[in-house]
Amino acid sequence: MTDLLHQAHTDGSPVYVATPAGRAVAAPALGDRVVVRVEVPHAAEVDAVHVRTTPDTEPAWAPARRVARGPAVDLFEAEVEVVNPISRYRFLLDGPGGQRWLTQLGVVDHDVADTWDLGLVATPPPPAWVADAVLYQVFPDRFARGDGSTDAPEASRLPADALPAAWDDPVATVHPASMRQFYAGDLPGIVRHLDHLVDLGVTGVYLNPVFPAPENHRYCAADFDRVDPLLGGDAALVELAAALHARGMHLIGDLTLNHSGDRHPWFTTATADPSSTEAGFYLWHDHPGGRALGWAGVPTLPKFDHRSQALRAQLYDGPGSVAARWLAPPFSLDGWRVDAANVAGRSGAIDLTAEVQATLLRTMREVRGEDAYLLAEHCHDATADLQGAGWHGTMDYLGFTRAAWSWLRDPDRLDDAMGQPVALPRRGGAAVVRGLDLVRGQVPWRSVVHSLSLLGSHDRARWATVAGDVDRRDVGLAWLLTFPGVPSLYYGDEIGSTGHDDLQARAPMPWHRPERWDHDALAWVRRLVALRRSSVALRRGGLRWILTADDQLAYLRQHPDERVLVQLTRSGTDPVELDARLLHLAEDATVEALLDHPPLRVCSGRLRLPATDRPIARAWRLPPLPVPYATEARP
Repeated sequence: MTDLLHQAHTDGSPVYVATPAGRAVAAPALGDRVVVRVEVPHAAEVDAVHVRTTPDTEPAWAPARRVARGPAVDLFEAEVEVVNPISRYRFLLDGPGGQRWLTQLGVVDHDVADTWDLGLVATPPPPAWVADAVLYQVFPDRFARGDGSTDAPEASRLPADALPAAWDDPVATVHPASMRQFYAGDLPGIVRHLDHLVDLGVTGVYLNPVFPAPENHRYCAADFDRVDPLLGGDAALVELAAALHARGMHLIGDLTLNHSGDRHPWFTTATADPSSTEAGFYLWHDHPGGRALGWAGVPTLPKFDHRSQALRAQLYDGPGSVAARWLAPPFSLDGWRVDAANVAGRSGAIDLTAEVQATLLRTMREVRGEDAYLLAEHCHDATADLQGAGWHGTMDYLGFTRAAWSWLRDPDRLDDAMGQPVALPRRGGAAVVRGLDLVRGQVPWRSVVHSLSLLGSHDRARWATVAGDVDRRDVGLAWLLTFPGVPSLYYGDEIGSTGHDDLQARAPMPWHRPERWDHDALAWVRRLVALRRSSVALRRGGLRWILTADDQLAYLRQHPDERVLVQLTRSGTDPVELDARLLHLAEDATVEALLDHPPLRVCSGRLRLPATDRPIARAWRLPPLPVPYATEARP
């Protein structure tokens, strides 16, 4: 077991970053002088602390002064100027304990690249509501029907070659049937069950594509200008958005900027007339009108050529574009999740992704000001694209999902290897945390906390199947809802739905089969969502790892107004004793239990976390930090 409390610590949260009055930590302005802080335990043997910045990439230094001296911990702070759109900084710790750097990797005794430095981002911030959000993902064809029927839909209502399915029919798992099987869920079906979402406590819906398409996932759009009539048409989207907004909830749409379907009018025009403007919308192996370049080699998904200004104007550049139309009334979407965002604008020597995301974000601001959320799908390393100029965050498969899967996965079976050719490994806690630090440490804190944390989605196996038993399943859900990032629940995960791969994970929601629901799972998710929504530390606090071991993790979520200590185990564990002084806890202090376990009390300077006999998640509310930590402007 590794006890990390004896190491110096900082992060990008309001505990350690103080912006000028009236500005949120996520929104400093160029020219601001920002206070940055570092907490240094006496055991680290540090006499002096310096902050190093790199304005215009030139190193600059400033001494940090000690502003608080405690029985076991000192607090240092320094001022840094926000000179560039991303102003990076790190701390140099010097003393009898040696000379060490403190970056987002933690404390290291060797030189590391500036990639790992903390960053103050001075570009316009993400919407304020995102930091407090808990999203719920809906795959429209499989969630619900507005009329509550369960029989197979009439074939005449479906795309050509579609396979009608009754609500209880098994999901097809062999191509092409898997793509052509339609259960005919619709948008009125979501409205019909909004009380379920309200009861769950989520604050918004992330909705998979709604445009007409020949396949059930609808990522092969045949038209970007209307909602699929099978889903209820434009009026149904207006109704859904209005119903969510009336409940104080948000609606995120799903837009593909990388490709269209081969039945889209732009593409059919392009193939019919190589001299047309639309022919310039696409990439070609040979010549316009010849063989199109398909995304991932799929010919039915012709890839866009973002060198075409006409394409940009049609799709995402300006108030007349597709992206703008659906954000404006009467549809009033609250943001976009961009499908395949990592490859939108990239092909061989062409790399226009930075322009694509910046242009789309500018368009969104023209329509909605700073109130629209821009989320990128990226299934592996998104760090280069999360530096503050475009995407507000990513679907954090690398920075959360892989970690949760590899630590809590069923040790005996896991069919979904997340795209790699061999099974996903089962790793110990220290390796998992190291991986998280290496990934999240490359992006500004603002991008970390506005990325989507998820255990599953329409592209992955079901979380309950990955975990393999209910205890590990519940620990993973607790991790999701107590960790930095915007938690996203995939429909059905709250009732323990199972599925060994992405296709089985798209089974219809069994509204008419309550006997299939795991009501204990539902109660647990409700409780965790309520806990997160009631806790400013869990929503907006920083992250400090307390201990790591093969079978347990503990971390502290800290905000000037509240602190929460979280312990997760994946098996039975021995008791753990923590130095209460390093947690700023006085003798005999009692810490409140937030889940199903007893409170704790400090005895003889130690805070003792009891032994466990199975996988379990526990959380305690600690008293706020001493006054010097709480002088910054509030977000």
